[in-house]
Amino acid sequence: MSIRHGLLALLADGPRYGSRLRTEFEARTAGTWPLNIGQVYTTLGRLERDGLVVRDGVDEAGHVLYALTGAGRAELRAWYARPVERAAPPRDELAVKLVTALGAEGVDVREVVDAQRRHVTQTLHDLMRRRAQALARAPEHPEETARLLLLEQSLFQAEAEVRWLDHCEARLLRLTREPGDPAGNPEG
Repeated sequence: MSIRHGLLALLADGPRYGSRLRTEFEARTAGTWPLNIGQVYTTLGRLERDGLVVRDGVDEAGHVLYALTGAGRAELRAWYARPVERAAPPRDELAVKLVTALGAEGVDVREVVDAQRRHVTQTLHDLMRRRAQALARAPEHPEETARLLLLEQSLFQAEAEVRWLDHCEARLLRLTREPGDPAGNPEG
C-alpha cells in the first residue's frame, strides 16, 4: 500500500488530523509499516496540492483536520480497482548475493544457499507460531484479521523463498556435474 492511498483510505472514514492518521495507518498495517510524522504531513501536503484532500477545520485540541474531496474518493476507488504492479525484476539482495557468489573466488555458493535456507526455515517456524497465536485470538478479536493476513503474506513469501533456494541448489548441482558423468554425481 502506498502511503498516499493508505491515507486516502483512512480519510474515507471521516476527517482526521496527521498524528491520528499515522496511528491508524500503523494499526491497520499491524505495525509492519511504521511511518514518521513527517511522511504523513508531507503526503497530506501533496494530496492537498493535488486536490484529493482539503483542510476541514480544527478539532477541539487545535489539530488541523483533513477530509477527502470528490476527486480523492474517485482516486481511492480507482486505486482499489487497479491491480498492484510488481516491479520487474525486483531488487533483491539475496538474488544479487547468489549471482555474485557464482564467480567469486573462495565462495561456495551452495553454502550461501544453505545459510539462507537455515535462516528462512527458522523464520518460517516463528511465523507459523505467531500465526497460530493470531488464529487463536482472531474469533474474539476481529482486529486480529489484519495482523493475520500480514503474517500469512510473510509466511507465503518465506515458503516461496525456500522453494526458490531448493531450485537454486538443484540448478547448481546440475551445472557442477562433469560432462559424461552418467550417474549425475555432483562431486565432480
